[in-house]
Amino acid sequence: MSKSGLLKIKSFFKILGPGLITGAADDDPSGIATYSQAGAQFGFTTLWMALFQFPMMVVIQEMCARIGLVTGSGLSGIIKKRYSKKIIYPIISLLLIANTINIGADIGAMSASVKLVFPHLPIVAVTILFTALVICAEIFIPYRKYVTILKYLALSLLAYMVTAIIVGGNWTEILVASVIPHFEFTPAFAMLFVAIFGTTISPYLFFWQTSEEAEEDVTKNKIKNIGEGTPKIRNKEIKTMRKDVVIGMAFSQMVMWFIIVTTAGTLHMHGITDIATADQAAKALEPLVKTFPHSGELAKIIFALGVIGVGMLAIPVLAGSSAYALSEQFGWKQGLSKKFRQAKGFYLIIAASTVIGLWINFANVDPIKALIYAAVINGVIAVPLLVLIVKIGNDKKILEGRTNGKISNIVGWITVVVMGFAAAVMFLTWLK
Repeated sequence: MSKSGLLKIKSFFKILGPGLITGAADDDPSGIATYSQAGAQFGFTTLWMALFQFPMMVVIQEMCARIGLVTGSGLSGIIKKRYSKKIIYPIISLLLIANTINIGADIGAMSASVKLVFPHLPIVAVTILFTALVICAEIFIPYRKYVTILKYLALSLLAYMVTAIIVGGNWTEILVASVIPHFEFTPAFAMLFVAIFGTTISPYLFFWQTSEEAEEDVTKNKIKNIGEGTPKIRNKEIKTMRKDVVIGMAFSQMVMWFIIVTTAGTLHMHGITDIATADQAAKALEPLVKTFPHSGELAKIIFALGVIGVGMLAIPVLAGSSAYALSEQFGWKQGLSKKFRQAKGFYLIIAASTVIGLWINFANVDPIKALIYAAVINGVIAVPLLVLIVKIGNDKKILEGRTNGKISNIVGWITVVVMGFAAAVMFLTWLK
């Protein structure tokens, strides 16, 4: 490759930041399990949802990013200033619970995936090692280097593109299923529809995206601390942020699409329809992939390595979103750009969330039931949060001349309606 080509790739990669990391973190191990279940249970018929959700994800995450970039504050801080504390306190409390459960599930999935690739390693030691590594990385690695590491970890999701190519399939059928919506009026399909929306448009992503854009303001010396002062933002920075968000969300949905293609083309085709975890999906692939010698073992390993890589990315995002949200409520110094002694409360929340997530793996807790409870909690807080995000996005006192456009408002309110419908279906099904 020529020098100019390398420079173009480098400059392209440089504009990627919070948007790419947020999009990649959306495909965490529990999300991978959901998409694997979709492919295993319903084949290619859920592929259309990847394209359907894309504009919703872009619009909502762009609003969050714009709020953080323009105000220099996180979402929790803005809601606290603009609305009653009675609104934000229950939301943050539930967010902490849901995030911690997801951290526990992700740690467990990563450890089980390591066991698939390296069966002789003791799973307890691996689980503890992952937890310690994540905590130490967030606390001790400088922000700029840490963000770069997270960006490279996002590339681990390309593993699912490779497994889809290995699996192969009828690409005409796959492409048709990707653009033509398919519905089944059954409780199983309704629950999966809800699960896919719940894991894709998730509250922790709103808090993380907003705070990370504010964090970027701090590192560029536009403000001293998150929530202190109003940064001067140029139109060019808004455009760069939007490119980052679009690319990040496109990457997220592309990965979802490839996971469904992989599991539909193997598990569903062979009658395996009950997949509860990401490592189960990886293990089930091995005997079903026969395109070339040893391809089954290779597909299993690549799928499992993808789970490990994205887990290393998603756990910091989950713990970080909890820390940002809670720190703003108590007025603590916050941010991954701060040293531990400058933001002790912030980092202690990260450590505590991750350690409790580790504990869940050794406690007598059913991981599948725990994830169901986390999904219910996210369903409770997602809709009111989305309403607040759209309202803040239109608030001229907060964003001045950088409020939502007409299309953003239309798509934003459609997202509120769809997520509200999903939450209602979830509750009706859960209560039966």
